[in-house]
Amino acid sequence: MVSLGIEQLVASPPEWLAGSRIGLLCNQASTDRNLKHSKDLVYKYFPGQLSCLFSPQHGFFSDKQDNMIESSHSTDGATGVKIFSLYGEQRKPDKFMFDQLDVLLVDLMDVGTRVYTFIYTLAYCLEAAAEFSKKVVVLDRPNPIGGDNIEGNILKDDCRSFVGLYQIPMRHGLTIGELARFINTTTDIGADLEVISMSGWQRDMLFEDTGLPWVFPSPNIPTPTTALVYPGQVVWEGTNISEGRGTTLPFELFGAPFFKHDEITDLVGNIPGLVLRSVVFEPTSNKWAGQPCNGFQIHITDAEIFKPYFLSISLLQAVMKLYPVAFQYKKPPYEYEYERLPMDLIIGDSSLRQAIEGDRSIKGLEEEWLLDLQQFNRLRKQFLIY
Repeated sequence: MVSLGIEQLVASPPEWLAGSRIGLLCNQASTDRNLKHSKDLVYKYFPGQLSCLFSPQHGFFSDKQDNMIESSHSTDGATGVKIFSLYGEQRKPDKFMFDQLDVLLVDLMDVGTRVYTFIYTLAYCLEAAAEFSKKVVVLDRPNPIGGDNIEGNILKDDCRSFVGLYQIPMRHGLTIGELARFINTTTDIGADLEVISMSGWQRDMLFEDTGLPWVFPSPNIPTPTTALVYPGQVVWEGTNISEGRGTTLPFELFGAPFFKHDEITDLVGNIPGLVLRSVVFEPTSNKWAGQPCNGFQIHITDAEIFKPYFLSISLLQAVMKLYPVAFQYKKPPYEYEYERLPMDLIIGDSSLRQAIEGDRSIKGLEEEWLLDLQQFNRLRKQFLIY
């Protein structure tokens, strides 16, 4: 049985936490296995110590749908403590915020993908903690798409943004606690950091193997399957192709009115570990709202060999080639970047985007980034907990 960091914390409270003012970075997915929220557990087991809350992108209740939809500061009705939004007027906590606490607990559900902004909110909190001499404690959670498989190109420095600050691949294979250790050390932040590890979690586990309930960490990651396709399907955010927002299967569905099923599947060919099932769907919001879209649902048949990034950039290249007029890149802004092409920020390498446009073999491109991926894997091993 997997026991979460928050469960380990309340079961064996550390002596150094006694009497400290506690801040908690969390959202509505921050629960224990019995669906009790972390703020309520901290409020109960550390009476009088919870001083403030912080929320990441999408808001405390994960109710904000898309990028650059901000949430405001508010007050938690149950505990009466202030909720500071870290996806609003500012994304990095300031001195006033950190003056409210001695220790910041971080209990966020990451989804194992470079572009997921929760990990950069954590990074900004580490920077603030180092600057203001505060302690950060990450309450670890599973990587829902596993801790063994890594995939994708390494982020280039000229593509750094709030959807990619560090030289990591699209699928990094780290828990949020391990990633905190990686960031804190490799970027010389040097914050006072501690990770409360899980018990029972193993690197080869997908989320379904943990026995834990899934609570959606953001509104368009409703299931563990969504999380598993997300490291590839997120590329559609940089285009006019629907990534399934406005449907009940975001990221599992994708398409556009100008797609032709057979043309795409014939060009892409068979890719192991999945079936692309032809569908027609009609988004109720976002791209192509109210219009029938020809597209596909991704059905994963073998999660161990399924490579979401390889699949989606293969599809991206096919769509570019088949529909050079209808296909378009999304224009800025994207995640507070007002000049650079969103696609470059998402895939993290403008030269890779140009190679995809140039009809380079995706298998060949994968071989080219393999050396960087191997180097990253050697580096990340220093920070593994499990």
